[in-house]
Amino acid sequence: MMRDLVLASNNAGKLNELQAMLAPLGLQLIAQGQLGIPEAAEPFHTFVENALAKARHASAHSGLPALADDAGLCVDVFGGEPGVQTAYYATRFGYPKGDDHNVTALLEQMAHIDQRRAALVSTLVAVRHPNDPEPLIAMGRAAGEITRERRGSNGFGFDPVMYLPEHGQTFAEMPTELKNQRSHRGLAARQMMQLIQERWLA
Repeated sequence: MMRDLVLASNNAGKLNELQAMLAPLGLQLIAQGQLGIPEAAEPFHTFVENALAKARHASAHSGLPALADDAGLCVDVFGGEPGVQTAYYATRFGYPKGDDHNVTALLEQMAHIDQRRAALVSTLVAVRHPNDPEPLIAMGRAAGEITRERRGSNGFGFDPVMYLPEHGQTFAEMPTELKNQRSHRGLAARQMMQLIQERWLA
């Protein structure tokens, strides 16, 4: 019975969020770094292609089923950018790579923009083996607006500036449980749980 999955990421925030959501299925996520697996190349322009490349790479190196997440921020007024380049967004403006710098750069770039619609997007891909012809693909999208300043201290990434009008809060102001229900990764993870249960565990 399949119990271990390699997570094609070394992001501790992602690992904790996804492990909490997949635990009810009795699945254990192992970060690829723990197995000495190097990071995969991400040469593509869409979340789904990059997530698939990462999942196949982790599975090939580990011999285990693998789960990969490619996520990012898509800002309407920037034509969906930074998109797949979200992790490196700050470096385009002379800052070092990092969540906090990304937020700083975004707030600076949007300082004089009134149209602030944006979405956090998460695409999860799972493969049973590197050449799996039928990868499981789940997508989650949380749409909202970019605030003009940081609000809240929970979460990571763009959580302090991603405001959800229906809740009147940013993700960083929400309790973890509510955030996991509403977040792009939470929505994708619930879809993925259902797919794993139906296709792999049934």
